[in-house]
Amino acid sequence: MPRPVAYLNGQIVDAQAAVIPATDAGFVLGVTVAEQLRTFGGKLFRLDRHLQRLSHSLEIVGIDPGVPLAELGRGAEEMADRNHRLLDPDDDLGLSIFVTPGPYATFDTVAPRSGPTVGIHTYPLPFHLWHDKYEAGQSLVVTDVMQVPSACWPAELKCRSRMHYFLADKKARQVEPGARALLLDASGQVVEASTANVLIFRANEGLISPPREAILPGVSVAVLAELAAGMKIPFVHRRLDPADIAAAGEVMLCSTSPCVWPVTRFSGQPIGNGRCGPVVKELLKKWSQLVGVEVAAQAARFARR
Repeated sequence: MPRPVAYLNGQIVDAQAAVIPATDAGFVLGVTVAEQLRTFGGKLFRLDRHLQRLSHSLEIVGIDPGVPLAELGRGAEEMADRNHRLLDPDDDLGLSIFVTPGPYATFDTVAPRSGPTVGIHTYPLPFHLWHDKYEAGQSLVVTDVMQVPSACWPAELKCRSRMHYFLADKKARQVEPGARALLLDASGQVVEASTANVLIFRANEGLISPPREAILPGVSVAVLAELAAGMKIPFVHRRLDPADIAAAGEVMLCSTSPCVWPVTRFSGQPIGNGRCGPVVKELLKKWSQLVGVEVAAQAARFARR
């Protein structure tokens, strides 16, 4: 039977053989620049935009992958094409592109090597993690774990150093089982949820996202801005405080794989009537039309495989 393949340092290998040494700086120090993509109908969504963001992150960290971005793009498309054939045609894949500086010299002493580690791999989308959120919604809780300040690394860096997400979500679940963390910066400004951008809708303002300079420039946020324009809904970036979240008509999260879904509880209290609101529903409908896949229906269909 055909098996999934992966890309590692210029070679296409069996996915099980795509291993990284424990002495790699991506493992030892958590220095990994990465992009997460997904397919719709087997085709990667907004690959060019993800590659642009990857390039910018590599510039920030100062890593030369030694591979043209166009080659990484072709490798990603090949991985998606080959591995999607192994799934039900109506199913879809997640895809990760990652780059590390390579060996951590202090540990890599037996057979020293040099150069970055560059990899691409895919995985069946874990629909069971979010399929019920399109209707029931997500609960958010503010904890005492803050977003990493820009003095450590800039918000536009897409990396895997995410201990703060892990700790924040752990504390959020202690407050309310199933909740996710809403992260604030040192000034108390809302920046993002763990692994997702957060937006609110107010009838007199439209869709509101935290300031551009305070958040990761999400590919999904850009999609929502496009969809909002088509719906004649204003889209603005401005400061948001926890009180804005609590008082919003609708609150939503967006990220690569689930696309967009509602927040129905915040700090133990319902948002609006505690159900998915009409704007989020319409945005998800428009997103589904954009990609040619009924996003929520697909998630429900494959959630219990």
